Amino acid sequence: MSLESPELLKREKKSIEFLLIIAFSICAFFVISSFLTFDKSKKPAEDTREQKEAEKLVFGLSPSQFHFHTHTIKPNQFMGEILNLNEINFDQTLTFVKNTADIFNVRSFRAGKDLTFVRTEECDAPCYMFYELGKKEYLKYTFCEDKDVQVETVERPFEVCESEAHGVITSSLSQAMESAGLGYELISKMEDALASSVDFYHIQKGDEFKLIYQEIHIEDKEPMFGEVLGAYFKNSQGEHYAVYFENDRYDGFYDLEGRPTKGAFLRAPVKFSRISSRYNRNRIHPIKKRKIPHLGTDYAASRGTPIFSVANGVVTKVSYTRNNGKYVKIRHDKTYETQYLHMSGFAKGIKTGTRVNQGQTIGYVGSTGLATGPHVCFRFWKNGVQINHLRENFPPADPLPESDMESFNQKAKLLTERLNSIDPIIIAED
Repeated sequence: MSLESPELLKREKKSIEFLLIIAFSICAFFVISSFLTFDKSKKPAEDTREQKEAEKLVFGLSPSQFHFHTHTIKPNQFMGEILNLNEINFDQTLTFVKNTADIFNVRSFRAGKDLTFVRTEECDAPCYMFYELGKKEYLKYTFCEDKDVQVETVERPFEVCESEAHGVITSSLSQAMESAGLGYELISKMEDALASSVDFYHIQKGDEFKLIYQEIHIEDKEPMFGEVLGAYFKNSQGEHYAVYFENDRYDGFYDLEGRPTKGAFLRAPVKFSRISSRYNRNRIHPIKKRKIPHLGTDYAASRGTPIFSVANGVVTKVSYTRNNGKYVKIRHDKTYETQYLHMSGFAKGIKTGTRVNQGQTIGYVGSTGLATGPHVCFRFWKNGVQINHLRENFPPADPLPESDMESFNQKAKLLTERLNSIDPIIIAED
């Protein structure tokens, strides 16, 4: 046996070291891979949990577990036809009509609105159908395997928050509030709160408003305006406050003395309007082109705008004439009567002898009769003589009884302190 040379031994040693390095690398690769595989096996579970937490439910159902199909109701389309198109058989359709009539009649579904059908499998018959009644609630129809059909009204969970609004008028109230993102609905509520103390048809630059109001948040929908809790308006006539107060006998807006901010009569029969023609005994008629006294006040507004009674009373006439168009006349007491002309139509239930409340809709703005555009000609009688109602000092409504003043004053103090603490800003307008 021959001895190996030192050079050969040296080369063999290097070969062994190289093989050991390769073996170590392979082991390390498998160890690291196992860790990576372990991490990857855990990752999908974490993602799935996060996805479920972030997933937005639709009508309380998971889009990952159900199939949703929307059907827009067409004009003059019958519910039976819609159900048939969505694999609901004839027997279930009959049950649908019978079982759901007491909650929501099939004739009440409106063209242009959506029905949402939900299936567990894409090719199966629907197990649910949903119909939006509004932002707050919807109808849920359940199609059962035994051919029964059940319906329930579901109210969405919501949160009520209090918000504040403020500003100084630079041109008009509506533009100022729209620029602040408040919209017509809140303008209407502020007009209601200060109906008799502020003349919203004579807003001037520099007038100031402050509001405390509720916002209703429902799921991911745009917030809704709730009740106005407190209102403040400052103009050339001074500072005006309105506080919302309610108990088991009263509810409404009151000034700081406990008097209702809505007087016995409202100043106008429509909202979101402007005075287009005033009471004028020497007016030249725009159509007949001759001098004919205008014994009313014209409020221009969009066709279909609701017209409401300015005070409690009884309808004495619902009629049509060539000049007046469709009109309603109301007697409020032994002294006052009002008349509303040029309506496009009458509100449901309005007929001679109907008793109406202040603010109740009696008809809709139109241009029937002799009219150059959509408006309501509002006429006012005092002791049988037509007068300019804007110059009349109406009797005040009854104040809160003394027994309620302590609780009212406590609430009024809190709200006025909050209103006074709001710093008004000038709202930039286009």
